Order: sequence, then C-alpha cells, then structure tokens
Amino acid sequence: MKHLNLIFTFALALSAFACNGNTGAEQQSNAASEKSEAPAQTVALKPNGVGVGDKAPAFSLKNVDGKEYSFETIKDANGDEPKGYIVIFTCNTCPYAVASEQRIIDLHNKYAPMGYPVVAIQPNDPAVQPGDSFAAMKERAGEMGYPFLYLFDEGQEVYPKYGATRTPEVYLVDKSLTVRYTGAIDDSVRDPESVKEKFLENAIEAIEKGEEPKPAATKAVGCSIKAA
Repeated sequence: MKHLNLIFTFALALSAFACNGNTGAEQQSNAASEKSEAPAQTVALKPNGVGVGDKAPAFSLKNVDGKEYSFETIKDANGDEPKGYIVIFTCNTCPYAVASEQRIIDLHNKYAPMGYPVVAIQPNDPAVQPGDSFAAMKERAGEMGYPFLYLFDEGQEVYPKYGATRTPEVYLVDKSLTVRYTGAIDDSVRDPESVKEKFLENAIEAIEKGEEPKPAATKAVGCSIKAA
C-alpha cells in the first residue's frame, strides 16, 4: 500500500509539472503575441508627432482627382508657390468635421488667394469607417464643391508623423515648412455661430505681420482618428 501511495504521489507531481510547463509556454506565447501587436497600437494611439517650430513631415498623397500632391507640387489660388499651407486632418463622417466643413471651405476661399491654401487630409481607415473610403471622399468633395485638395492618407502613414489624433485638427505650416500653429480652427467646433476666437485665422494674420501666433497651440476637439 505504501508503495502504491508513492507511485500515486509521483504521478501527481509529474502531472503538476506538465501543467505548469504548458502554462508557462502559453504565457510566453501570449506575451510574444502582445509584443508583436503593440507597435501598431502605439503608433495609432500615441504618435510622437511634431509641434510648433518643428519641420512639417513630407508627404505624397492621392487627391480626389486621382493625382498625387506634395508640398512641392501644391499651388495657391493664383497658381503660385504658397506662402504657407493650412493642413487639416478631417473626414466625411465625424460630426465635428461635418460641422466644420463650411468653415474649411470659407478658409480656403479667403486665404488661398493670399497664399495659404487648405490641404485637407483624410486619415481614417476605411476598413474601420467605410464612410471615409476614397470613393466616399470623391463623392463628398463633389457634393460640397470642395475648392481645396482632399487627400487620402492611404495606409495611415502620414497622420502619425504629424501627431494628429482628432478630426478636425490643424497644422499651419509656413513657406519654410515650419509648423507655426497647431490645434483647433476656432473655439466652437460644434457651432459656428458661437465662435468668439478664430485661432487659425489669427495665426495666419500674425504670420502676415511678421509676428508669432498667440496662442501658437490649442487643443483640437473632435473625433478620434480611426485605425484598425
């Protein structure tokens, strides 16, 4: 009987060791899986980006007209090299972006002749937000008669370089491709009738006078950028 008890105890120990070994392997496998997925989530949720005084990241993106555009090929309303660029990350589907749509059109119509064209960039992943597909972008631009470029950040490679996290979110870039202002268009993204301070317009006017924008950075209010 004593001999049988010893055999039974030994068998239990082997079983426990095997279970522990499997658990450790599973934990290592899970950890490796999480580690391999982490970079994509980090880029989407915590981009490094650029701030005021930094150089604006270069890009070459497809417009709704099917052509590729970059800082080197964009012109102002007069066909001249711009004095600056109003880069706005925006989209079709975000209520905040929709509420800002006419303001963005008006900004381009006012400032593109002065040398500051709007360059709108759609950063959302259509796999997550189908209403922001390239086909939907073309349709929306046609319906609204967008006078500005509406570029598609296909592959979502550009917005993390800027550090954009919201739609709409503004980066005012000067002729030397230096970021001079970043943040919100104004102080009332939801209701244009309630605007009291036009941050972006004030920043452009300051640059025109050879002054520094004040404030040079505000908090962008809008929808989070959609990434897989």
